Amino acid sequence: MTTAPTLETDRLLLRPMTMVDWPDYAALMQSDRARYMGGPHDEAAAWGLFCHDVALWPLFGHGSLMIEEKAGGVCLGQVSINHGPLFPEKELGWLVYPQAEGKGFAYEAASAFRAWAFETLGLETLVSYIDPDNDRSRKLAEHRSGRGVKNLVCFLYM
Repeated sequence: MTTAPTLETDRLLLRPMTMVDWPDYAALMQSDRARYMGGPHDEAAAWGLFCHDVALWPLFGHGSLMIEEKAGGVCLGQVSINHGPLFPEKELGWLVYPQAEGKGFAYEAASAFRAWAFETLGLETLVSYIDPDNDRSRKLAEHRSGRGVKNLVCFLYM
């Protein structure tokens, strides 16, 4: 697969990234909210991350999709399957913008993208690299996996 699909859940569209997504993505990556993702990043580094997320599709057949609420078309964040020299295993990741936090959107998006990866790509495993201080993402991963922290595959210490 060299182009990003569009996936649908009850409330969400998971769609390919476009330049319309850049301003909100850049703002998040340059803010303190990016502290668990190696940030805050300057604009050049945020642009590199944005381009990386798009480039994964033709290079690996998976990458990032933006999370858009069906009702209203508002972009809520991103879900991704990362790989390459920075990720030793295929990693399921997510980020949500402040207005989307705590509403189950990240869980819904990650669950749908994980199912797509297993069914369509035939992946057998995915890991999630989570800073141990990132309580919200850690709890989401625990909920998603149905297991406690000790059973999560990997944490990334930044």
